[in-house]
Amino acid sequence: MTLLNRRKTLLGFAAWASLPALPLRASTRAVREVAYGPHALQRYDAYMPEGASAAPLVVFLHGGGWAFGDKANDTVWKAKAAHWNGRGLGFISVNTRLLPEADPMQQAADLSRALAHVQQNAPRWGGDPNRLALMGHSAGAHLVALLGADPGLARRWGAQNWRATVALDSAVYDTERYMARRPSRIHKRAFGTSRAFWEDASPYARLGPGATPFLLVASSKRRAALSAARNFARAAKARQVEAEVLELDHSHAAINSTLGMKGHYTEAVDAFLSRHGVG
Repeated sequence: MTLLNRRKTLLGFAAWASLPALPLRASTRAVREVAYGPHALQRYDAYMPEGASAAPLVVFLHGGGWAFGDKANDTVWKAKAAHWNGRGLGFISVNTRLLPEADPMQQAADLSRALAHVQQNAPRWGGDPNRLALMGHSAGAHLVALLGADPGLARRWGAQNWRATVALDSAVYDTERYMARRPSRIHKRAFGTSRAFWEDASPYARLGPGATPFLLVASSKRRAALSAARNFARAAKARQVEAEVLELDHSHAAINSTLGMKGHYTEAVDAFLSRHGVG
């Protein structure tokens, strides 16, 4: 870690006003390495429209098999922040602790803490904590779906309700069923061999009438992910929870990297967010 990055990590949110705006684009103001916990990975980066006042917020968690990935990777934030800042929304890119130090449930707790921190502090930098969507890709999609299915998990860490959840291409909404079949090495590492843990970490098992509305983006190139999204949406609707599936002829990676770029995909996500007051 460079001296500058270490300094920004130590400063955290309290230094928002004293840090200069980062030169991203004329309409964006950013601050990086906002601390929501003591661990070096318990940090988020906030990208806000310049002069924002009560801006809706998108809080995003990257993928990476619960073991790697970073909030600052270009494909995670650049197109998304540019697009939503241009529409008057703030974009928050989150890191959590990772395997092997933190299992998926501990990572979900980290995400909950980050969400609570954003909601508590957003008014200071022009964000509206009452108009917020939670979004994630791959492993991040599993974790946002887990919290969206059972928002009580997030409330334990001080988070308040949010408007909607957007999950980008996960195959493990029904974690217990997936792990009982032929799980990949990545999933074995993440979820282990305990059926009790599989159920605990399963969005499908936790899905209840208090769940948030869902948009489930799924790659038609990945049969397991598409089937998982369809099954989760059916289960949600049976429990009187709004859920829709957006099927795309995109690769798993492209579902992350192309969001925010012009086209039907970004327009469909925007429309969903707007229907739920985030936009």
